Amino acid sequence: MEIIESIKLLRWQDVLDILVVAFVIYQLISIIRGTRSVQMVLGLGVLVLVYFMASILDLATLLWILQTFLSSLFIIVIIVFQDDIRRALTQVGKSPFQRTTGILEKDLEEIIRTVFYLSKRRIGALIVIEREMGLRDFVESGFVLDARLSKEILISIFMPVSPLHDGGVIISKGKVHTAGSILPLTQNPYIDKKYGTRHRAAIGLSEETDAVVLVVSEETQGISLVQHGAMTAVNDEISLNNSLRAIFVGSKEVQPSSWKNWFGK
Repeated sequence: MEIIESIKLLRWQDVLDILVVAFVIYQLISIIRGTRSVQMVLGLGVLVLVYFMASILDLATLLWILQTFLSSLFIIVIIVFQDDIRRALTQVGKSPFQRTTGILEKDLEEIIRTVFYLSKRRIGALIVIEREMGLRDFVESGFVLDARLSKEILISIFMPVSPLHDGGVIISKGKVHTAGSILPLTQNPYIDKKYGTRHRAAIGLSEETDAVVLVVSEETQGISLVQHGAMTAVNDEISLNNSLRAIFVGSKEVQPSSWKNWFGK
């Protein structure tokens, strides 16, 4: 009966309040899921649990230490989770009006053909496709090309004799904007040791931005698609095509490759 009475006392504002809080918690979990922040959250949870146990058992010294530590919890959270907070604020600050990336379907085809060509010849590559978040900080670290996107351009950049082959290529608005760009390495200590600098740079960039990154390993010939800090192995051209179309075409970020598409021809 008490439960029924409590439900009757609920206002629509209370229901809205609960839904908003639940949504915020869900979004926070989504942001930190699969990152080292999960372990940090668990660690803070353990400290809070120990604090309550110390309070119940009247452990004065331990209680004083934890009170001193937890009194600065707000500052500690900002320092420890600064990357996640920045990513969350970036998501909140996105424009509600979708900004197209200028990627055509034929551009995706050129990229797919390139990575498999390089993979078969054991040539390493790091290709970044810009989405909503600008990559100006990373563009400035490379060499501006502003060239038409093509398989031939990409292959020539990543050939071992090219002075730009070590860095990342950033594709922006359907063009090869820069080459030789220096990307941030992930600080996640749980990344498999078998992954080298290219993979760590791809994960690092995807942790800070919404860019889609393709990595070709010169050692294993493996191709990986990296997004939001998660890396997925690509087995064939069909699966990569489906993945890229799900990201760009599915979110209406790919523009028609021909005016005929507008008329359904």
